[in-house]
Formats: sequence, C-alpha cells, structure tokens
Amino acid sequence: MFATLGRWCARRPKRVVAAWLLLLLGLAAAVGVLGSATTETVSIPGSDSQAAHDAARAFSDPASGRQPLVLHTPADGLPLTSDRARAAVRETARALAARDHVVAVTTPYDPAGAAALAPDGHTAYLAVELDLAGRDITADVVRDLRAATEAAESAGIEVTPGGNLAEAADKKSTRRSEAIGLVAAFTILCLAFRKPIAAAVPLAIAVVGLGISLAIIGLTGHLTDMPSSGATIAAMIGLGVGIDYSLFCLTRFRELRATGLPIEDAAALTTGASGKAVAFAGTAVIAALAGLALGGLPLLRALALAPGIAVLVAMAATLTLLPALLALLGPRLAPAPPAPPAPGAAAASPQAANARGWARIARRVADRPWRHLLAGLAFFVLPALAAAQLSFGQLDGGDKSPGTAGRTAYDRLASAFGPGVNGPLQVTDTLAEPASGPADPALTAVGRALEDTSGVAAVGPAQLSRDGRTVRWQVTPTTAPGDPGTAALVDRLRADTLPAVTRDTGQEAHVGGVPAIQLDLNDRLAQRLPAVIGVVLAIAGLLLLLAFRSPLVAVKAAVLNLLSVAAAYGVLTALFQWGWGAAPLGLGGPVPIPGYVPLLMFAVLFGLSMDYEVFLLSAVREAWLASGDNRDAVVTGLARTGRIITSAALIMVCVFLGYLLWDDPVVKMFGIGLATAVALDATVVRGLLVPTTMVLLGKANWWLPQWLDRLLPQMHIEGGEEDLVRTSSVPEPVRNA
Repeated sequence: MFATLGRWCARRPKRVVAAWLLLLLGLAAAVGVLGSATTETVSIPGSDSQAAHDAARAFSDPASGRQPLVLHTPADGLPLTSDRARAAVRETARALAARDHVVAVTTPYDPAGAAALAPDGHTAYLAVELDLAGRDITADVVRDLRAATEAAESAGIEVTPGGNLAEAADKKSTRRSEAIGLVAAFTILCLAFRKPIAAAVPLAIAVVGLGISLAIIGLTGHLTDMPSSGATIAAMIGLGVGIDYSLFCLTRFRELRATGLPIEDAAALTTGASGKAVAFAGTAVIAALAGLALGGLPLLRALALAPGIAVLVAMAATLTLLPALLALLGPRLAPAPPAPPAPGAAAASPQAANARGWARIARRVADRPWRHLLAGLAFFVLPALAAAQLSFGQLDGGDKSPGTAGRTAYDRLASAFGPGVNGPLQVTDTLAEPASGPADPALTAVGRALEDTSGVAAVGPAQLSRDGRTVRWQVTPTTAPGDPGTAALVDRLRADTLPAVTRDTGQEAHVGGVPAIQLDLNDRLAQRLPAVIGVVLAIAGLLLLLAFRSPLVAVKAAVLNLLSVAAAYGVLTALFQWGWGAAPLGLGGPVPIPGYVPLLMFAVLFGLSMDYEVFLLSAVREAWLASGDNRDAVVTGLARTGRIITSAALIMVCVFLGYLLWDDPVVKMFGIGLATAVALDATVVRGLLVPTTMVLLGKANWWLPQWLDRLLPQMHIEGGEEDLVRTSSVPEPVRNA
C-alpha cells in the first residue's frame, strides 16, 4: 500500500506539489479572513470553580469581562489626583469609548471605579468593557486601544494593558524561533548530505507542513478553546518531526539510488519502507497524545489536539509530497549510481561506508556491555533525584519575563494595591429564595464571614442577579495568585467559611476565579496522572509488540523511555522550580511548574522516543532475521542508524532550544524539557542502554510464546518491499513470463 502510494505520487509530482501548495494558500486565506483564535479560558467540568463560573452566568457581564488599562506616574511625577491628570484620563476614557468593540469605560474618578485609584495617587486603572470574548482580543485590538490613550500619554501618564489585553500585546510570532531552528537544521543537513539541494528538501516538507498545521489549529480555535501555548507547542513539535521524518526517508532514497535503482522505483521503495516506519512512528505519537483524553479536561484535549494535528500533517506530507519532490529533484539529491563492480570485486555497502564511526562504537559497546550499561544509567541518577522533588504550582503575571506588558501591569498593580489584586477570587451563592436586596440578612452573614477569614484583604459589595437568586462577592486575597497561601485560602473558604454560614439555609456557595481554577486544575491532574501514564505506557508497549513481536523488547523500550522523561522532569525542577537557570532563561527567579506541563510532556516525549526506537529496532530486527546472530544484529543495527538518529535528534534539539527566545515560561519549559529528553534519548539511551541490554539478553530478545505468535498479525515496519517495487516496475509481458 505504501509503495503504491509513493509510486503514484512520484509519477505525478507536479500535481501533488500543486495540490499541497493550493491547500496551504487556501488555509492561509481562510485564516486571513476569519483570524486565528486562541483563548486562555480553562474549564474543569465537575469542579467547584466551574460551578462558580456557571452560576456567574446569571449576571449580564460583557463578553470579555472588564479589562484593565493600568495608569502610572513616577513618584516625583504628576499625581493622578491632580486636575491635569483627571482631565487627561477623562479625555482618554472618551476616546476609548468611541473605539470599535468598546462597550463602556469606567475611570477611577467615577463612583463605580473609586477603588481603582491607589492610595499613593500614582497608580490606577481604567476598566474597559468589550463586546469581544477573550479569544477574539487580538494585537490589532490592543493597538487600536493604545492609540486612543494619547491624551494620557501626553500628560506623562504611562498606560499599560493588563488582563487579556496584555496577553494579546505580549503574543509574539513564532517566526524568529522557527527561523533559528531552520537555519540550524539546514546547517546540520548540509554537513550530513554535502548537497544544499538535498538539505533543502526536508526543510521544504517541514515548512509546508508547519504552515498548514498552524492554519488548521488557528481555525480550530473558533470551534473550541485553544490556548496560545497549544499552537506554539504544535509548531515546535511539527517542525521537528517534519524535518526528522523527511530526513529518514531521504537517507533511504540516497542509499537506494547509490545501488543503481531508478528514481521512480527508489521513491516508491522509500515510501514503502521508511515511509511505512514514519507512518508507524507518527501514529505512535498521536496515540500517546490521545491518552491525554483520560485527563477529563478540555485544556488537555486542546493541548493534545494541536501537536497531534501537526504530527498528522507532517506524516501526510512525508508520505505524499516527499515522493513527488524526490521524483522532481532525484538526479540532484544523490550521487549518480556507481558503475558495476569489476568481476570478483565485492560491492561496498553504503550503510557501512557511511557509518564507520558508529560501527566502531557499536562493536565497543557490544564488547563491554556491563560497563557501558552502568555508565549509561549513571547519567540519569542526578536528574531522577531532582525529578522526585517536582511539584505542581500556579503561574501568575509575576512569573512572566520582565519588560512584558503582563509583567509590568502585574508589578504596578501589586505594588499599589497589594499582590492579591492580580488574582481576585469570585464567590458565588445561589439562594433558595430570592433575596430582598443587598442588605438581606443571608447575604450580610456571608459577607461578614468572608471578611473575617484569615488571608482575605478585602471583600467587594454583594452583587445580585436580576432574579435575586444569585449573589457574588469579589474577594481579594492578601497573597499573590500563585502563592501557596492563596491556594490555602481557597481551601479554607470551601471547607470552613462557606459551609459554616450556608449549611442550614439551602444556599449553594462556590469559589471561583483564576487562583481557584488553577488549584482545581492541578488537583484534577494529580488525580488523573496515574491513569494517563498507564494508558500511554500500554499503548507504547502494544505498538512495539505488534511491530517487533517481542514482549521483552516492548517492555524494555517502555522502561528506557521513562528514563528520558525522568531526566527532562529533573532538569525542569532544577532550572525552573529551584530557579537555578532563572537569569540565563530571562526569568526573575524560581517559577512554578503547572501540572499540565509534565503531563503533556510525558505523552509527547514517549511518542518522540518511539520514533528513534522504531528506526533502531527495525534495523536490528532486519539484521537478526537475516543472520540469526543477536550480537551481530545489534552491532549492525546501531551502525546503520546511529548517524542518522543523532543527526535527527540534533536538529530537533536545535528546533526546541530556538523557542527559549519566547517570554512565556511555559514555552521555555517545553523547549528545555523536550530538548533535554531528545538529546539523552538519542545518545545515551539509543547509543548505550538499548544495545547493551539487547546484547545481554541475547536470543531472549526475540522470544515469543506460540499462543501470542498466533494472535499477533504479521507486520514489517521496514524491509520486505524490494521485490514488490522491482517487480512492479517491470513491463507486464516480461513479468508474466
């Protein structure tokens, strides 16, 4: 099937290339018309914070809530209480109100906004109500609003967007990071192939796939909540696997051409052999990501969907667009087929000629397996100890990089109003009977209880819904949103304060707000983590069992993959949670690690590790079936694949590290974690641990019970298509004869 697909595309290269370009242009036009939608909204079905959010729908709030524009003047500058400042701010409010999408603007001088002016008189904020949902606030909207603040800026008042406005203002294009990854990949590929045109082919496949993936993800954001980090992670992974998959196939194509195989047959066989391995590896990545659905969270599903789309598109491009490019550029991608060898001369193996260094390493590892096994395991001792200290935390605006709009607004509000103002809690209460008004005894009792709770800095006035059955209070903690003290306050309100005043009244009270949502998210992730890990391990083991028909190989691969994941967790703990790498990473200090980062990283890393495992073990199994000598098969497989796997891993590491330029700490976490795991997986795990364990296990590697042998289907990840492809290229009369 794969060989037939490759041949079909190789015979119609211009049509295939045109179809992919038309798809890219069509999706780009759709994004240009509809826009690319993202949102940081988090829903947690069945949680207390979700119940609070659902109860708050009884209030007719604007679509995006009240977005702050922070006003600030230096301590020796113009006070915001002066007549000149008041006039400038009011003129700015009128200009803002005249802008598109603005419903209302509340100034700190209005009765409803009196609390928005800090006691020092140098910090305040305008509350801007928009008719846009959070996902629809774009950088263009922010620029339009900033243009309306000219009066305040002219008076010496600094205006900084906060909330969703800051998220849109700080959102950057991924082009710089992607350009760095592409330049690094091109350099590595040029060194590997020594032909710029050959080095450009994997980049072309990756760029086309990346453009299509990001467009699909952006359009998907109109149908479901898609966080901005989802598109970034998808770009990171899609670019890496797009280059790697094409690299594996192009290497096989060049080897086949070196044996004298015609271009069309080489393209078909490449798709039938390495292309099939790519399809298997890509399916493994997507299957591992699908395991995140057990988390029961829309956020996890979105964060799994985005990179899943990127991997699927990269896989499709490798199986269809690449054979077309191989057919178009074939004569320029590989050396001319060699002349037939002289009589009696032995033909040189292209794999052996290109892998002498790894052949020596493979023999050395096989000669001293115990020494190299212990040395490889030693690499993971310290990272594993650090990983044991990993704990889930909550990010807030204070964890963003200095100089960003979100960090500036956070620091100024925290300094003027207290840290809790950046993450207020929202307490909702559904009443059994409609309240008589804000002074209803049932409401005042809850308000007093909230004020008397330890850790509460202020409680806003009670707000009643139109039907009088729902009331809410805004509770400002004394601690920052990401501070453990705020999480402790949420627990106190839920366990002690609210039950004590509502238990016998028929009221239903809930605690919401960003800190409560983050707390519920981490709790849900901690509950579901064992199930997700178990399912991903089971999927990976089952796929490897189907591919290589060996229970020991499947179990061993799953265990060794865990070492790479543990190393990534240990590095994250040291650099972010402990703050050892804060300054070089552009962070102000230790940064908490959100619970979804390790969980998503686990699925992604298990999928990526499967790529290298498949390409290495398929070569080992092919050699084993040919010779029956386990040690020789391990040496041959590592010698054949060592160079290509390390080159592919180096490219992926460069792509991931390019995203460290982002200000978002979450993106930095994924960049560092994925780069660390891939680097160790391709070198220590595949170069030392896999071959040494296979040498030590001997023929037990390929043990398979007879009853299981009868149940498992026959699958060949690579190899077995040569006769098919060669035969299919022979004219029909000759083939019949």
